[in-house]
Amino acid sequence: MGASRPRAHRSGTRRAAATTVPFLLVAVVVIAVSQVPAPVGAVRTAMSLRAHAGVGASPVKVPSSPVGEQLDWLLGIANRLPLSSEEISDHFDAAFLAQVTPAELNDGLESLGPPGSSVTVLQLSKVEERSLLALVQIGPSRYSAELTVDAAGLIADLLFRPVAAPVAASWPGIDHQVAGLAPEVSLLAAKVNRNGTCDPVNSVLAGTPRPLGSMFKLFVLGALANAVREHRVSWGQQLRVTAAIKVGGSGTIQDAPDGTKLSVEDTALKMISISDNTAADMLLKLVTRSAVEDQVRAWSSHASLDVPFLTVSEMFALKYQDFPGLADRYLLLSPSQRTAYLVGTVDKVPASAEEAVSVPRDINSIEWFASADDLCRALVGLAELEAEPGLSPINEVLSTNSGGIDLNARLWPRIWFKGGSEPGVLTLGFLARDNHHQSFVVIILTEDTKQPVQESVAVELQGLDAAEEAFGLLR
Repeated sequence: MGASRPRAHRSGTRRAAATTVPFLLVAVVVIAVSQVPAPVGAVRTAMSLRAHAGVGASPVKVPSSPVGEQLDWLLGIANRLPLSSEEISDHFDAAFLAQVTPAELNDGLESLGPPGSSVTVLQLSKVEERSLLALVQIGPSRYSAELTVDAAGLIADLLFRPVAAPVAASWPGIDHQVAGLAPEVSLLAAKVNRNGTCDPVNSVLAGTPRPLGSMFKLFVLGALANAVREHRVSWGQQLRVTAAIKVGGSGTIQDAPDGTKLSVEDTALKMISISDNTAADMLLKLVTRSAVEDQVRAWSSHASLDVPFLTVSEMFALKYQDFPGLADRYLLLSPSQRTAYLVGTVDKVPASAEEAVSVPRDINSIEWFASADDLCRALVGLAELEAEPGLSPINEVLSTNSGGIDLNARLWPRIWFKGGSEPGVLTLGFLARDNHHQSFVVIILTEDTKQPVQESVAVELQGLDAAEEAFGLLR
């Protein structure tokens, strides 16, 4: 991957039909690409294909044909990205380039794997003179690659779909799958007891705190629910969108005209279902930072790591504006001094000063933190709140987006999801209730201080497949 801006991905449907377009790299057409760094909900892609080749499958020979020559060229460009406009013009036809710019092409190619990734063809099928389908290994990830050339031998269509490697239907197999997602991972698969506690069935470092990305929004939702329960806030209360509250990244409220009004309930729905960053900051400011910190203390064994509890705007400013100046000064301060620094200095930095980056920055020091155990308590806590009078909107807020997990709706009538990502961070969290009214939780947390975990969409699909298999074993 290159130095493109971190992507903020809006959720879609993972197993929907692929869109017919001349160019689709890792389902770009259904992934909302942000122009600023952002903690977000996990990526959803257009298609999840299962690989049939075994892990130890031998590389295959690329055919000597016009389409084979272009595939052979594609296999050798990993160390040369981004490609020059001249080289792109030498390999793609005019109709293709009329719809995809060189920048978009480079961005898509770079997102397939880490810089300089080794590329291997594992399988070939549907091989014709001008088209073929290949199973390709790019670094740690697998893709099905459909390639078509025109009469002149130039690439006319190129389609990469992420392929999730098969997950063994056993806890050791799932542990192995999750361990391959990133250098540091946590996993919790738990049954929710009648007393509202999480009973672990399988876990890997579930008590270790890790960066959350947008999963922090569960704590904001909890603080909001308590404010509604205590009649300090109502679901129908109107909030006004202002220029000062807008923050980039995932979401749509940032694009609303100043003065737009939204109900608290609609704002909460956007915060969770599309991981709207502006919605999160609006609600955090409504209930207050201290109230969210109280909520973290109620659910997390690592609450001290989240004091002060950052707004999205503050996190962006610290990590993507005047870096590392603001960040270094912030980290030298005590928690009480940090709060004053945020209010007096960081909050006054204009959003226009944000720089584009694609590498992890201070994910172990400037973030929101919790362990898988903590997040299980948060999801169970929200389920308990949802059952109280006047708090039923919590269910719609958390169930509108299922995260793309492929669970049988008849067997699993309720699925709650929240995920998060930023460069170096990918998190997935699910609470599902089966048709016997028994609830289970699966949490996957990953971190990589050197490269962006979530930039490889196939990695996220592997995480989803592991979560699906976990729910199958839990039930």
